[in-house]
Amino acid sequence: EDGALRTFSAVIGTPRGPNTIAVRNIGQLEFPLDAVVRPDRGDGLAQSIAAVSTISETIQGGALRTYPFSAAVDSVAVILKTDGRPLNARIE
Repeated sequence: EDGALRTFSAVIGTPRGPNTIAVRNIGQLEFPLDAVVRPDRGDGLAQSIAAVSTISETIQGGALRTYPFSAAVDSVAVILKTDGRPLNARIE
């Protein structure tokens, strides 16, 4: 399916202080993905998939990238994008 037309949204509780979101690319080195993880400011980032390529970080296959957040953050936006290959993701 087209992720730009059918975006995925989830609410994950993060009680008791600061938290960290980790993005791990378990694919091979030749299959990087782009990721954006930041506090959700209500500015439509989660709805604007096209903006990912300009503000994202590339995570190579086999790499892990963590994004720490303070306790004051109520929610975060997580956007993952590939160069057209299928994306299989699990957010915990």
